[in-house]
Amino acid sequence: MEAYWKELALGSGLALVIALGIWGVDITPIAVIAGLAVLLQMMLSGRFAGSRKLEALALDARNPVKSMVTFDDIGGQDMAKRELLEALEFVNNREKCLKLGIRPLKGILLVGPPGTGKTLLAKAAASYTDSAFVATSGSSFVEMYAGVGAQRIRKVFSMGRQAAREQGKGSAIIFIDEIEVIGGKRGRHSSHLEYDQTLNQLLVEMDGINATNDVRVLVVGATNRADLLDPALIRPGRFDRVVRVDLPNKEGRLHILRIHARNKPLEAEVDLGKIAGETFGFSGAHLESLMNEAAIHALRHRRSQIKEEDLREALEKVMLGEKLDRRPLEEERQRIAYHETGHALVSELIRNGSVSSLTVVPRGQALGYMRQTPDGDRYLYSKQQLLDQIAIALGGAIMEELFFGSRSTGSKGDFDQAVEAAHQIIYGGMSSLGVVSKQHILPEEVNKEVQAIIGEEEKRVRELVSSHQTMAKAIAEELLREEKLSGVRFRELLMAS
Repeated sequence: MEAYWKELALGSGLALVIALGIWGVDITPIAVIAGLAVLLQMMLSGRFAGSRKLEALALDARNPVKSMVTFDDIGGQDMAKRELLEALEFVNNREKCLKLGIRPLKGILLVGPPGTGKTLLAKAAASYTDSAFVATSGSSFVEMYAGVGAQRIRKVFSMGRQAAREQGKGSAIIFIDEIEVIGGKRGRHSSHLEYDQTLNQLLVEMDGINATNDVRVLVVGATNRADLLDPALIRPGRFDRVVRVDLPNKEGRLHILRIHARNKPLEAEVDLGKIAGETFGFSGAHLESLMNEAAIHALRHRRSQIKEEDLREALEKVMLGEKLDRRPLEEERQRIAYHETGHALVSELIRNGSVSSLTVVPRGQALGYMRQTPDGDRYLYSKQQLLDQIAIALGGAIMEELFFGSRSTGSKGDFDQAVEAAHQIIYGGMSSLGVVSKQHILPEEVNKEVQAIIGEEEKRVRELVSSHQTMAKAIAEELLREEKLSGVRFRELLMAS
């Protein structure tokens, strides 16, 4: 009935405007005012890009084809999967939970670094619970017009319920990525209350004030900045469970590599375990990119199978970037070769077998580099281990100083690493200052202690390199000729010198 009266009013107004035009009245001002009114109405009703974006993101939810992503397709997140599966049992076994008096979960928050699989976990949750799935992001809700964000929140919840009804399902999962955009602490945007209104509407929807009995809605949020979220959003009764989705350990990385190698022909000699051991700090997205780049490298060299050298080349590309066409001057190349040899020499003397490769080929922001083999997945460091890191970082500069009489700007990044390691020693209570507080210690005291720590390591590195100058020169000259040395070849030269 409401639509009928709207159409009647619109038709009558249009007829009146046409009649005025026929009678010779200038209808330009009327047309301009009407156009502005329609534009304002479209803005307030959210019919622009953001609303269309929500519609597009919900298309998959209205598709009756079930998502093929399952928990078996996700590697490296065993703990997160266990926590999530436990939470999802409240959706699958609703009747049993009701008998025990368990309140249904309304929200699950996935917290972790980018690329760790939060979106995949949400999709797998939809498959596991046989729920309709609607995916969107925090940026889809907020615009400069008041009330638009709140209206879009209501709309996406309505989409989830409607999708579940159309697919004949009793539950829907609404996944909101980067939820900190709309879930940030209220009061931060003093000049723009649209953020607060949008969050308020999300809180209302999650409270279930407008809930229906036929469709159960579970909100799954994802963020890498949980510290920004409003306390009202993460309290029990809204986001009841917070699931950590951390970077995978070695076993997890191996699992992920095997998943992404399923459709790729690997040579029998390829050892994914070694690659997993050398990728500490990689997320699932990094590992997927590594396998993809390895396949591209094999294709570029017209191979039908992926070899270990393809994987190693891909590893360096993901870590450092693509090789560059620029070629430094010959004098610069010599400095780079001796610099990287210095790093490798100190590293190998401190920990045998630690050098994975070294090169003078520019890649990314580096003119050359020495890559170490990680000593396992390490989360804690002793004072000696941090001192060793400082020594390895100083090896390049000391090598340049001994062979060229001076240092270069190529050591700036190494010095930053050395200072950072020295700070860890100080604030870890392992320096001569004892236990200190960042808030109360003077910067001059910290700087003096950093200089003392690095100064001692400089003496140590100078003694190491000075006692192996002949060996270092032979390796540096070989590196200049070959441009790249593997860790195995480096150790052969080290033993032969």
